[in-house]
Amino acid sequence: MSHDSSIRVLAVEGTAWAASAAVYDAGSEEVFIETDAYLPDSGGIHPREAAEHMHGAIPRVVETALSHARETVDGPASEPPVDAVAFSRGPGLGPCLRIVATVARALAQTLEVPLVGVNHMVAHLEIGRHTSEFNSPVCLNASGANAHLLAYRNGRYRVLGETMDTGVGNAIDKFTRHVGWSHPGGPKVEEAAARAEGEELLDLPYVVKGMDFSFSGIMTAAKEAYDGGEDVEDVCCSLQENVFAMLAEVAERALSLTGREELVLGGGVGQNARLRGMLAEMCEARGASFHAPDPRFLRDNAGMIAVLGAKMYAAGDTLEIADSRVDPDFRPDQVPVTWREAPEPAPRRAEGEAVRGAEAVVTPEGDRVVKRRLPKSYRHPDLDDRLRRERTAGEARLTSLARREGVSTPVLSDVDPREATLEFERVGTADLRDALTEQRVREVGAHLATIHGAGFVHGDPTTRNVRVGAGTDGDGDDAGGRTYLIDFGLGYHTDHVEDYAMDLHVAEGSLVGTADDPDPLRAALRESYRAAGDERVLNRLAEIESRGRYVSEP
Repeated sequence: MSHDSSIRVLAVEGTAWAASAAVYDAGSEEVFIETDAYLPDSGGIHPREAAEHMHGAIPRVVETALSHARETVDGPASEPPVDAVAFSRGPGLGPCLRIVATVARALAQTLEVPLVGVNHMVAHLEIGRHTSEFNSPVCLNASGANAHLLAYRNGRYRVLGETMDTGVGNAIDKFTRHVGWSHPGGPKVEEAAARAEGEELLDLPYVVKGMDFSFSGIMTAAKEAYDGGEDVEDVCCSLQENVFAMLAEVAERALSLTGREELVLGGGVGQNARLRGMLAEMCEARGASFHAPDPRFLRDNAGMIAVLGAKMYAAGDTLEIADSRVDPDFRPDQVPVTWREAPEPAPRRAEGEAVRGAEAVVTPEGDRVVKRRLPKSYRHPDLDDRLRRERTAGEARLTSLARREGVSTPVLSDVDPREATLEFERVGTADLRDALTEQRVREVGAHLATIHGAGFVHGDPTTRNVRVGAGTDGDGDDAGGRTYLIDFGLGYHTDHVEDYAMDLHVAEGSLVGTADDPDPLRAALRESYRAAGDERVLNRLAEIESRGRYVSEP
């Protein structure tokens, strides 16, 4: 019907609670959206009730969107009013997805146009990239069933970090159900937090592991605080400040790891003004750009499905009806990105320059470096002061302990926990991120096995937190330089196999996010760990990787 600049797509969305249909016109950039949301009378989303709502609502919203498409089409009445039909293929609730897919197939066949299957989470990312016109941002998806960080590399959106238990919206909803509030709980927590009168935060768990994070502990503690008589407004304020600070911190870690300077927000929790404010403040402080789409694109909606559907259609990325089965566990990193060019690589810093990481500035001064953990204005002052002091003291202690265990680390010469400042020997000539070889990765695996055997974890063993010595041979293998572990600020003592496996999970995630060909490097990491460490840790790592992160919860 049309050229790329005037592509029109009819889209249908229905992953969980929102029955939605939309029409996107690429020529005018207009997006028409019709949505009928399921709101349970009590508790969270009930899959059976959600499917019943989807069954009745999808035909209504589709008819409205189709009528709009017919009324606004610019062409002969004999031609179809759209070029393609797109639908949310997953992740989500299976019964809801199947209803939507059935309707989309029928529409495509009736209109005689191609069918496009869209990953719901990639659509959250792409609508942010589309409306911001950013080149290659990191995306923080914060929605009901999901919470993760994505960035493009080598033809796919790679998962840099994610929740280790439940999505951020579902976690908040679990607390509000405990309090007795109706779904959705997020807006109610935001309103209650704004009424809090206490200036000090409650002491709640703050769990960040590299760029991964966990909400289960903080939700349990919030429930206990409420049951113990704390004002619900104060609990909501403390809950919100901790959870959103965790998300802002891991987003900054992802920017630091990838060298990107653009961040987009996706997902329904992104409607929270406090979260948007934290992310904007974090980005401004580090000279990065931040964009949150219009709220109608943050909620589950067919508009984002239509926009990505148009890009995929233009790239020839369509489905045959026989191949259009839905996938409730459809991960974003399973999607071949066919509709965009590879971005320019992020610039690398010159050796000897001051380094701004996710939480500190490291300044070379001759044969030493001074590391200063800077205050984070986006965090509540009490929380920020505690984290900076604890992490500085912990880094000093565990760096020295690792060195005594035989791991290559810089020598610590001074520490001031109150000022959150450390002074180290200057080591290495490059970050591992900029000098990846299998031999160096093997050394990292051996180092991790050693510290795990001593009863503690690094906490953030990314390719930015490993320094390597000079010298490579013609095959790119290390020719004599040492491999050093640095920045133990997130480390802690533990005897849990799960914690050791998470250390490896973080290391592997950073390889996926920074290496052109990560699979041989991941194999080298595991081989060296197996030779020096505990096989149970690798077994638990496989279990961690098998856990579904993108399935909507009841």
